[in-house]
Amino acid sequence: MWIADRWKDYEVLDTSSGEKLERWGKYILVRPDPQVIWDTEKKNPLWRRYDARYSRSNTGGGHWSEHKLPERWQVRYDDLVFNVKPMNFKHTGVFPEQAANWDFIRDSIRSAGRPVNVLNLFAYTGGATLAAASAGASVCHVDAAKGMVAWAKENAKSSGLEEKPIRWIVDDCAKFVEREIKRGRKYDAVIMDPPSYGRGPSGEIWKLEENLYPFVKLVSQVLSDDPLFFIINSYTTGLAPSVLGYLLDTIISTRHGGHSQCEELGLPVKDSGLVLPCGSTGRWMKK
Repeated sequence: MWIADRWKDYEVLDTSSGEKLERWGKYILVRPDPQVIWDTEKKNPLWRRYDARYSRSNTGGGHWSEHKLPERWQVRYDDLVFNVKPMNFKHTGVFPEQAANWDFIRDSIRSAGRPVNVLNLFAYTGGATLAAASAGASVCHVDAAKGMVAWAKENAKSSGLEEKPIRWIVDDCAKFVEREIKRGRKYDAVIMDPPSYGRGPSGEIWKLEENLYPFVKLVSQVLSDDPLFFIINSYTTGLAPSVLGYLLDTIISTRHGGHSQCEELGLPVKDSGLVLPCGSTGRWMKK
């Protein structure tokens, strides 16, 4: 498991009964987590003194209750600064477990010894984009949601990276990649965090289990002749990390050599010493 254990502004304090108790800077949140199937005693007093709690509805969705949070606040990971705010569907704009991938991205780019051009697809609020740009890469950040791209730009500005070579693209990722192929544009590294389910601009249905293989095959066409890495993240329940590794080896390794690694991402739980699993990642590396 790749564990994001270097945070100072974020921590999982405890887990029980389908929920996690978290500290985001100076604010305490309680949010649901489907991996927390154990029912242990909630000894931490912050279970009763949180600043906001997200509760799921029996009819779908959910809501924030006992909301004592500002409209937004900031958390820092090393030199990266993220603007955090409570959103629908329990999200805050940051997936802290992804810090394990940010470290890998920065280390890989810094040790490459050459210019690196990165394509970040389904790029959300830009954690991986900021990591790559801060390490010296040129980045193309692509997401279909205009609001998410605007949020990522805010994070870049807060991190002092607004002048870095980042292209901000609001577009359907598949359509964008198809146009990049026609333009002959190439990238040395690819990062993607595709959704489990979604709809395309013309109503096309995306199901990760059905569409991921052909999509990765499509994206592989924009890799340079000497690629550095290729990362796939997945939060789809039931999709084993090894599947991502097999997919990368089948599509990328057969053409470029190198090898893949695949693991769960995890966050340490302060009170229990457990590590909370948080999705899967496959990484292909040339070396």
